[in-house]
Amino acid sequence: MKAVRFHEVGGPEVLQYGEIEQPVPGAGQVRLRVAASAFNAADNGMRAGFLPIPIVLPHVPGYDVSGTIDAIGEGVEGFAVGDTVIGFLPMAEDGGAAEYVVAPAEVFVAAPTGVPLADAAAFPSVALTARQALFDDGDLRAGQRLLIVGAGGVVGKYAIALATRAGAYVIATASPRSADAVRAAGADEIIDHTETVVLDAVSEPVDMLLNLAPIEPDEFTALVRLVRDGGVVVSTTAWMPAPDDAERNVRSVVVFVRTDAEKLAELVSLVDSGALRLEVTRRIPLEELPALHAEAAAGRIVGKVIVVP
Repeated sequence: MKAVRFHEVGGPEVLQYGEIEQPVPGAGQVRLRVAASAFNAADNGMRAGFLPIPIVLPHVPGYDVSGTIDAIGEGVEGFAVGDTVIGFLPMAEDGGAAEYVVAPAEVFVAAPTGVPLADAAAFPSVALTARQALFDDGDLRAGQRLLIVGAGGVVGKYAIALATRAGAYVIATASPRSADAVRAAGADEIIDHTETVVLDAVSEPVDMLLNLAPIEPDEFTALVRLVRDGGVVVSTTAWMPAPDDAERNVRSVVVFVRTDAEKLAELVSLVDSGALRLEVTRRIPLEELPALHAEAAAGRIVGKVIVVP
């Protein structure tokens, strides 16, 4: 089968497209005929070797995947050959940048029915990140005030939609380029961070600060003063700690997204109901994945890209 993988960590040039052996599902696993995998920033970090995830080389990237089950291992229940599914794969194992992938059956859920199966690969980890950040790690509740820094990305827009649906008041920072999309997601207030000092623009304390942007540590620390006593700071920027304020009982959490099929199934139901909208920026063939990594490594914004075998 065709796949992209790397035998050593390094720049985008370590990625190789070619033939590898088709995997066979073991006990508790299923094999997927891949419809698409999704590119995420962490794929770049894993390939470059600066994310502390214990992969085994050679490694196939692409931990978000959609496809059709075509083989089932011993002991698997609840799935049948022909089922269309999506999943957030174990990040240390081979991913979906291939024609086929095997993974534990427990990570998969039925795919959304109202969107193309390939596009659904863009959904699992980013939607789970937003949900876990808000509710599992941040304990967001109805009536609370939430400030999202860097809301213009995919996780930010899912976070806005989920938070407003839960009854929170959402203040979002965004650039003019993403302001319309942030407004469409449901933000109650939008701060143009390119023209306005966020500290000056937030008039009342917030219960939660959710940071999704690669801001400077000093700026991040300053923003904590916007959080009420007893509030929480949540961040997805795993390469730096999230500041807290122990004197005011403001705690902090750094989000490391976790596989959770039950929560993912709930999120899929929101897609099917129209409460959440999938976002795909572009679609590329599998053989162009190394070039996409090069774009991202050069600092160019690539958006939400799905990779089709």
